[in-house]
Amino acid sequence: MPADKDILSKLPKEGFVKTTRPRQPDLSSEQRAALIRKGNQLYQAGKIEEAKRIFLTTGYTDGIVRIGDIYFNKYHDYLEALRLYWIAPAPGKAETIIQRMAGVIQTWLTQENSTVEGNTKEGTK
Repeated sequence: MPADKDILSKLPKEGFVKTTRPRQPDLSSEQRAALIRKGNQLYQAGKIEEAKRIFLTTGYTDGIVRIGDIYFNKYHDYLEALRLYWIAPAPGKAETIIQRMAGVIQTWLTQENSTVEGNTKEGTK
């Protein structure tokens, strides 16, 4: 099997990140504001998952970005941070993660190619 096919077979079939923005329910501006206030209270109390659900439901961009920052800086869950930045949208923050991930993949490919080339050379000795 060629090295490229072997590397691609290791990727999850479902992909890495679901990037569509959740459909927002019909909320009045008063309902949305009340939910955002509740989400901010939960965020301040450290209840990140509950705040995330509210921010995603209401489409509150600032809150989604703040949750993404927590996933990035505190949890080091870069895929979830990327998903949140993409949904928000926060293109600058998403681009930073994309560049880092591209660097990691480039390193993997370089290592994989070095291993394949090393095995080929050793096998012919």
